[in-house]
Amino acid sequence: MTELLLGQVIHFSGDPLRDGPEAAHHIAQGGVVVADGRIVALGEAAAMRATYPQAQVHDYGAGLISAGFIDAHVHYPQTAIIASWGKRLIDWLNAYTFPEEMRFGDPAYAAQVANTYLDLALDHGTTSMCSYCTIHSESVDAFFTAAEARGMRAFAGKTCMDRNAPEGLRDTPARAYDQSKALLEHWHNRARLSYVITPRFSPTSTPAQLEALGALWAEHPDCLMQTHLSEQVDEIAWVKGLFPEARDYLDTYEAFGLLGPNGLYGHAIHLEPREIDRLIEMDAALIHCPTSNTFIGSGLFDMAHLAPRLRVGLATDTGGGSNFSMLRTMAAAYEIAQLRHNPLHPAQLWWLATGASAKALRVGDRIGNIAAGMEADLIVLDLASTPVIAQRSARADSFWEALFPTIMMADDRAISSVWVNGRKLR
Repeated sequence: MTELLLGQVIHFSGDPLRDGPEAAHHIAQGGVVVADGRIVALGEAAAMRATYPQAQVHDYGAGLISAGFIDAHVHYPQTAIIASWGKRLIDWLNAYTFPEEMRFGDPAYAAQVANTYLDLALDHGTTSMCSYCTIHSESVDAFFTAAEARGMRAFAGKTCMDRNAPEGLRDTPARAYDQSKALLEHWHNRARLSYVITPRFSPTSTPAQLEALGALWAEHPDCLMQTHLSEQVDEIAWVKGLFPEARDYLDTYEAFGLLGPNGLYGHAIHLEPREIDRLIEMDAALIHCPTSNTFIGSGLFDMAHLAPRLRVGLATDTGGGSNFSMLRTMAAAYEIAQLRHNPLHPAQLWWLATGASAKALRVGDRIGNIAAGMEADLIVLDLASTPVIAQRSARADSFWEALFPTIMMADDRAISSVWVNGRKLR
């Protein structure tokens, strides 16, 4: 069936972070044509109606049709402990994260949390995400099973640790390699799913485990690899003590084959000049997690300096991040940029949560934008979802001024409809 979504439309012809806000485009009365899970065409509503007269019409009025949000770094097993009070990173892991992750060897519990997380994500307009699981294979199976049932494009991997974690959350270099390989062979490129090789971060992996995962990545270079990098200054000091021979934090990955063009490095706040240069040379991607960075007190990501030179995605970092909403995450990214005296335009914020995250995950040719041939992951937003937003947007003199209050103040009430792979789920 061919379907026609009518409303305002936002789409991109380039990267607003590099090309300026002019790379973003708004159609005030637009239409998006969808068939067989893909976007067939977009344009003015009248032209789409005339060209596709047999299409089933979904008229969203003044609703804004956008590519679905893409969350480039989440920990779905932390769903139940989101917004836990008052800890720095290492204390937060020990007090909240590790005790909760111990439960994910139970397939039923893992399935319950996976389904809860994905439903919450979809409620907030997030149609794709890249998630850490736990050391348990059951946690990976639960996540991918739930994502596949919803038709989602999703990325995830077994989180590998063999030191500085509780007994029930440590594996071995051999088991990390063997289980990761088995999961990869079962799930990678099945339906819309992608396996991601996942050492949690250097402090929780011995050199032998990092070497084993580097070897696995070398055998499957088309896979993504995700980890954490330079999130907090005390974490960096910890890494220096654990790896005294390393030039810097990034070198603890590079030395074991875990630096490459398909690498995703979360946080990356306190980078050394050498690290930035090597990340650029390798065409790696950084993932900005602004609500997490403020909630846990990590620091201020340098978007203005890094985004013109590297691929940068945006992420909630659930549950270190304090919200499931990519709208709230955009607002936090704006606030952090303001503190660095480099404000981000609404078009740049929207791009970070859609096309930029897709490019970070190496799927910018498939999702993250509205263009003919792309997969039909779409959301529709109400730009007057609450009285305070409605009264502010009503005074706007431009589309971007009308959109900005939704970025800064909206929540899941702004999400009117969610389409995944051309199928209406919400």
